[in-house]
Amino acid sequence: MPIATVNPATGETLRTYEAMGEEETERRLQLAEATFRTYRTTSFEERARLLHRAADLLEEDRDRVAEVMTTEMGKPIGQARAEAAKCAKAMRWYADHAADLLADEEPDPSDVKDSGASRVLVRYRPLGPVLAVMPWNFPLWQVVRFAAPALMAGNVGLLKHASNVPQTALYLEDLFHRAGFPEGCFQTLLIGSAAVDDVLRDERVRAATLTGSEPAGRAVAATAGEMIKKTVLELGGSDPFVVMPSADLDRAAEVAVTARVQNTGQSCIAAKRFIVHTDVYDAFAERFTRGMRALTSGDPMDEDTDVGPLASEQGRKDLAELVDDAVRSGARVLCGGELPDGPGWYYPPTVLAGITRDMRIHREEAFGPVATLYRAADLDEAVLIANDSPFGLSSNVWTRDEAEIGRFVRDLEAGGVFVNGMTASHPALPFGGVKRSGYGRELSGHGIREFCNITTVWHGA
Repeated sequence: MPIATVNPATGETLRTYEAMGEEETERRLQLAEATFRTYRTTSFEERARLLHRAADLLEEDRDRVAEVMTTEMGKPIGQARAEAAKCAKAMRWYADHAADLLADEEPDPSDVKDSGASRVLVRYRPLGPVLAVMPWNFPLWQVVRFAAPALMAGNVGLLKHASNVPQTALYLEDLFHRAGFPEGCFQTLLIGSAAVDDVLRDERVRAATLTGSEPAGRAVAATAGEMIKKTVLELGGSDPFVVMPSADLDRAAEVAVTARVQNTGQSCIAAKRFIVHTDVYDAFAERFTRGMRALTSGDPMDEDTDVGPLASEQGRKDLAELVDDAVRSGARVLCGGELPDGPGWYYPPTVLAGITRDMRIHREEAFGPVATLYRAADLDEAVLIANDSPFGLSSNVWTRDEAEIGRFVRDLEAGGVFVNGMTASHPALPFGGVKRSGYGRELSGHGIREFCNITTVWHGA
């Protein structure tokens, strides 16, 4: 895949970049290693000052970088501006909290009195250069939620971004440079996917984080396992959105539409499977389908656009094949479901009902504005359907019944359970999944400690 900006609203290639060769990649690896030796000794106060400055610059650049994201991957412009603002917020959160999150811990003396120590500490020390392999769907946020904690922990970052968002990738390197971070603290590697393996095998790279597809995750995990390097993987999801009889149906249906089509449905934590109790199924389906039909698709630069184009021609083809397979197998199309004419990689908001286990869309992630509706006879069946997925990133449940809430929190196989609300990431909350959605956590204190050397410091009597 070429490293290029291709406008998904028109299919036009706007700018193409030459991939970095071995010599330039080697130079950047040397620089990362050298910079880490000194940057790791900086104080939390100095790191926080630099990260606050990066947040200031990002806020100043918000409109410009939003236009870059929308041009490169088709995100509606209002959502792009919101993404930039969220990134600045996360930078400030880590700048303000990292020192406390990584403060030395001292066990209760009574717990270690038989260890022979006069004092024991647990200290969080940085690992070194960390490789981040990042996706195009949230081209700024996915990177910042790694970079902010990594830099505050004293690590340095090497970014291999998706090949269709090179301008965003280069902007990020420039942002941290302008903020005053030492040269080499955060570098973008404009390389193809085939070059990732060699970089990950390099002994100077101490760990890796990847957000992306299952095949990409398997490849990185396999190499990291062979090299015995720490990894964090977030590999997508097919999140359930469960609606029970006690739910506020109007609010649930309204949020369901947003939860499905955020970022044109190209979000790992977008609700994708809508599991509705039979007593309220028809009422919810009518409200939800009406809301999906009312969405405005069009130019992502238009402020009134709800749903833009998919990021790539292949992505639209993959989504259309999932829908077509379901229809051939008996699914009913309640709205959408047909490729539009005209330029760009658009796909209409679509609702499918009558989903069965033999349909591909039941097991595979639909990465676009396509929702699947399921009817559940009771709570037991709702949980069964929700868990009948290879993924386990997050989940949404709508009920006012405390016993039902307790059951969902206990039994849903997911890294998050959002009750009467839509799944969202926040810097103070751990983010990640189970099963094929990956392992490890980003954000919060859990995320910043993923790439730390958790060190026991033992002092003799």
